[in-house]
Amino acid sequence: MSDVINNFGANYGSWVFSLAILWSLVWKGLALWKAAKNNSKFWFVLLLVVNTLGILEILYVTLFYKIDFEKYFKKVKAIFSKKN
Repeated sequence: MSDVINNFGANYGSWVFSLAILWSLVWKGLALWKAAKNNSKFWFVLLLVVNTLGILEILYVTLFYKIDFEKYFKKVKAIFSKKN
């Protein structure tokens, strides 16, 4: 009986690990696709290098994909350069 319980625990862990990898790959692929399509080199490299089990990828796809950070930073820089 203990062998059955031990095997179940080992199999359960491998299933959880496999699902975590699949979850991460799906979100990473989607986020990388959107970053490349948006020509966002910074986000592409960041998403490619950092592994967060899909958390950073979900944030990018849902929050940051539509924001043009370069345009935003140019406006901020222009505002501060006018004040000086």
